[in-house]
Amino acid sequence: MKKIGLLSDTHGWWDDKYATYFGGCDEIWHAGDIGAETLIRDLAAIKPLRAVYGNIDGYPLRQQYPKTAHFKIEDVNVMMTHIGGYPGRYDPSIRAELYHAKPQLFISGHSHILKVMYDKHLQCLHINPGAAGISGFQQVRTLVRFVIDKAEIKDLEVIELMKVRHS
Repeated sequence: MKKIGLLSDTHGWWDDKYATYFGGCDEIWHAGDIGAETLIRDLAAIKPLRAVYGNIDGYPLRQQYPKTAHFKIEDVNVMMTHIGGYPGRYDPSIRAELYHAKPQLFISGHSHILKVMYDKHLQCLHINPGAAGISGFQQVRTLVRFVIDKAEIKDLEVIELMKVRHS
């Protein structure tokens, strides 16, 4: 059994609450738009980290992390990328790879909109954790925690951080 902490779209924004909420997790996953090497180092200091780069991430992060990651946790095949869309509206740049890989869990970010949806066609759970940073249009910053136990994805929690104040 693995407890996962998931976030996306930090855009370089560090919040000590990441450590608070992810300290009890086994791994942290970042679904892109990391924004700063220091942020990724700080996350990796909390727990083992898996990440993909996003469209705002520059050369050093793109050298360190892939555009798309495929891995297995317990008995669940996972695919994670930054720009992925959601069931019924997958991004054309990822659609063929997604349909070929047929993961049980598909993680993406980019939209800054928290979504948890089941794709009946692919028999796949899609999670977009929303945005954890302060850049963008989101009103509430969000993180997600969940458990993978053998082939089961369960105990999903949405954590709302402070509201974003836009000027």
